[in-house]
Amino acid sequence: MSADPNRIVRLLPLGAGSIGGLLLLINRLSTPMLTPSQARSDVVGVILAGMLVCVWLIWQRIQPKSPEAVVLEGKEGFDLLDSLPQDLQTELAWASHLLLTNTVTQTMVVYYDRQVLLRRGILSGQKEVKPGPIVERVMKTQKPVYLVNLPLYPGRVEFDYLPANTQGLICQPLGDRGVMILGANIPRSYTKQDENWVTGIADKVAHSLAIVSV
Repeated sequence: MSADPNRIVRLLPLGAGSIGGLLLLINRLSTPMLTPSQARSDVVGVILAGMLVCVWLIWQRIQPKSPEAVVLEGKEGFDLLDSLPQDLQTELAWASHLLLTNTVTQTMVVYYDRQVLLRRGILSGQKEVKPGPIVERVMKTQKPVYLVNLPLYPGRVEFDYLPANTQGLICQPLGDRGVMILGANIPRSYTKQDENWVTGIADKVAHSLAIVSV
């Protein structure tokens, strides 16, 4: 789990306001005779302490904590279908390496023509891919689906071939015959640039697969 690097800074207004208010209270209780000037100073001090606490509350809303990464459940591996032509094996290995090293992807599966061509990254024990409603829709519409926070989606059960605690997922079409499924260990972590990378590489892989399958 990654720690928030701004945690101490976030707490400074709350700490300063709380300590200031406590010191004002102690000063008031320990003063036998209250002068008008001291009363005015106490009012100003209370306002300042209250403003610091308000700053902390506002900051919590404006700058929410970044999503925390998890360690995906599974073992690192690389499975490639042996019956594929050597050129296609090389291309799939190249594509998967680029996605795993240049995006937040931690695990990926390539499914095409009812068979798993590649599994790479952190892998679960389930090797078989049974296309569910989401995968079927992606192949039919040939439009990708990005599930930004996978644990919140009831449809996540169809992705049992990914690590159980996968946090974010992109299901990218490979034409109308397959998909490239990418999983991340942080929710809401894929940027627009990542999505462009995925689309470009998937289009190249889909073209190569279509040629080989003709």
